[in-house]
Amino acid sequence: MKSYLKHYIGGQWVESQGGSRHIVVNPATEEPTSEVVLGTAADVDKAVKAARTAFETFSETSREERLGLLGRIVAEYQKRIPDIARAISEEMGCPISIAQTAQSGSGLGHLGSTIEALRNFAFEESTGKNKVVREPIGVVALITPWNWPMNQIVAKVAPAIAAGNTVILKPSEQTPGSAAIFAEVLDAAGVPAGVFNLVQGDGPGVGTALAQHPDIDMISFTGSTRAGIMVAKNAADTVKRVHQELGGKSPFVILEGTPLELAVPGGAGGILLNSGQSCVAPTRMLVHISQHDAALEMLKGIFGGKKVGDPAAEGDHIGPVVNKAQYDKIQGLIAKGLEEGATLVTGGLGRPAGLDTGYYVQPTVFGNVSNDMTIAREEIFGPVLVVIPYQTDEEAIRIANDTPYGLGAYIAGDPARAKQFVRRIRAGSVFVNSGGLDFNSPFGGYKQSGNGREFGKFGLEEFMELKSVIGDLPADAPPAEAAG
Repeated sequence: MKSYLKHYIGGQWVESQGGSRHIVVNPATEEPTSEVVLGTAADVDKAVKAARTAFETFSETSREERLGLLGRIVAEYQKRIPDIARAISEEMGCPISIAQTAQSGSGLGHLGSTIEALRNFAFEESTGKNKVVREPIGVVALITPWNWPMNQIVAKVAPAIAAGNTVILKPSEQTPGSAAIFAEVLDAAGVPAGVFNLVQGDGPGVGTALAQHPDIDMISFTGSTRAGIMVAKNAADTVKRVHQELGGKSPFVILEGTPLELAVPGGAGGILLNSGQSCVAPTRMLVHISQHDAALEMLKGIFGGKKVGDPAAEGDHIGPVVNKAQYDKIQGLIAKGLEEGATLVTGGLGRPAGLDTGYYVQPTVFGNVSNDMTIAREEIFGPVLVVIPYQTDEEAIRIANDTPYGLGAYIAGDPARAKQFVRRIRAGSVFVNSGGLDFNSPFGGYKQSGNGREFGKFGLEEFMELKSVIGDLPADAPPAEAAG
């Protein structure tokens, strides 16, 4: 069992002040795989002081200095990809083949897009004879989830540092290992003491302390909408900036007449990847009534034939979901779908045949779903797809938008027809005949899927303040503070 019993604060690995041990269970074996110390408010105070001190000098570094630092991080990160992938696979059950590529690779992708964004970023712009300057916000707290650990960690850490801020990272207590390795990466890259700090912990403890702390200037959170609401409430009294990427229930609209063999496999793959544990997964497939039954037959073959097994083994299979609580939630929602009258096409309750240990879920498809059913409303976060028939384009758009979420939407079919949908669907990202994220395009949601954007130059802008400089100053003189 691996141990991560110290925090990384002020450039040093330090003991927790009053923390308690937490055991992480391997979801494939149901046996302990790692242990971590859950931090305290005292640990947060220590990290904030280190970050505040470091901000005084790091905020004054040049673009070239930060580019050099990010380049060194890339070099060190590449060395540790096997270790990062192993930690992710063991702690949250992602098959090692995906952990070594999509999971770990997303971290490199965000580093690369941040470097490109910083290289070309305009820190100043003119507004007539005056100008606007972009400056770092200050001390930023980052709270990240367990489902794509490196994707969400690096998507926040890289632009926050590139903008000149200092950061405190609280990763999920379900996946502490990859975060600890990432801290080792930054230490090896020579990140100045206090610029990056890692405090392991849970939401009620460290998460709340970060959100409430008066000396933290911004909090960036990725997780469930329920938890995001609590973060915002805890942050309200200190009027800090709150940036959130929350839940989703993304529609996948297959336009009438679209060849199913061109559309269905991609939609299915988006659900099966990572065992359905992706906030932007296309979990509601909208199919024209004339093609509904044929789509179900195709999905029965794809989901019914998908192998489920040991995440430590190489291969094209899916692993377990992250823990027992998640497994139980998914089972409850599958039962709810049966109770409410949806058609079970394949999968269902219980583990797949031959798997008696581990939090494995049968790849499941429901057909003849109406959008008012629980399984069409709630984020399941497992390998479960609901298929909703529609009769007209207008009805499809109405169903697509009939959700409290607005993170992503997918459209398959004729691009000219899809264009009409794009303008009317309320979602932060709309994928047309494509399922992949673009790390240079803004990512974030409408409605209860959050606020603010990540990725590329748009993520960089989120970690900056705008200052208006009004008046006649010499071109080479720094702006003076204006009287209020």
